[in-house]
Order: sequence, then C-alpha cells, then structure tokens
Amino acid sequence: MASLNVYSTLVVLFLTCGAVMAMKENDQIIKENNCETKTGLPCVLEAFTSIFEIGTISNKCCGELVGLGKVFHSALVKRTLENPLFKDLSPAKIIAKSIQTWYNCLALIDSPSPST
Repeated sequence: MASLNVYSTLVVLFLTCGAVMAMKENDQIIKENNCETKTGLPCVLEAFTSIFEIGTISNKCCGELVGLGKVFHSALVKRTLENPLFKDLSPAKIIAKSIQTWYNCLALIDSPSPST
C-alpha cells in the first residue's frame, strides 16, 4: 500500500504544473492540448511505471498514450525529468525507455487483435 502512495505522489507531480523547474515549452504543449484531462490516472500510472520504473503498459493505456500523440508523450517525460525529485535518474536511460514504450505501444495499437 505504501508503494501505491509513492506512485500516487509521483503521478501527481508528473501531471501537475507543480514542477517549478519545468520548461515553458513542455508546459505549453501539455496545457494547450489539455493533455492532463485526456487520460485517466490508471493509465498515467502504467505509463509512468513503464518509463521511470520497471513495468508494463496495457493495450488500453497504450491506446490512450498514442491517442495523445508523441509530442505530448515527449513533453511529459522531459518535464518530469526536469523535476528535482528525479535528478538522480539518467536522462539518457529514461529517454530510451520512453522511446521503447512509445514504439511498443505503436506496435500494440497497429497489430491486429487475435480473433476469438
């Protein structure tokens, strides 16, 4: 349960404009597209975990992520990396995981569903 609280806190920081160090460009992209209101908390948690921790992202959440677009995805990752809470993370590794998550989601969305 404690890990859920930690993730919830990280997600709030991930989504809100409370990251004082955020670049205006990333914030502007996110605000102009109302991206913070276009995805649900469970999907944000999945995306965050798959990029900043070790985890997977479901087909449903991949659909939401891809629906928001690559520009939003990149802006949100960059804004999160600018937060002092994440200063010890390797930006190169996070960006690589972000790209991997993006392309994995594209592959899931583009692949035909198995018929039942």
